[in-house]
Amino acid sequence: MKTDIRNRKDIEKLVNAFYDKVKKDDTIGYLFNDIAKVNWELHLPKMYDFWENILFYSGNYSGSPMVVHKELHQKSTMNQNHFQHWNDLFSQTVDSLFEGIKANEIKERASNIAQVIMYKTLS
Repeated sequence: MKTDIRNRKDIEKLVNAFYDKVKKDDTIGYLFNDIAKVNWELHLPKMYDFWENILFYSGNYSGSPMVVHKELHQKSTMNQNHFQHWNDLFSQTVDSLFEGIKANEIKERASNIAQVIMYKTLS
């Protein structure tokens, strides 16, 4: 039986599972691997902090996601399909691991964040 997202350990499990999918994904993997050349040892802890702050208001994230996405868009044009696919993968990953109020909340927050970043990046 699945549990809800309860703590940072659960966030880490989600983020690791999600980015394992992203790295191999035919639609968006190249953006992370070939264009952004993500250093996963640095990126994953930032994402743990980001999502922990989003879900549990930990206050331990500092960064500028908008700047990073705009820079990436300048290197390789992104479109609405990229953002939708990212969101679909994220939701699928959440659903495969968790269920409950926080699981639903993180999917909703991810969708809202993706829409804002997409709008500001592509406009």
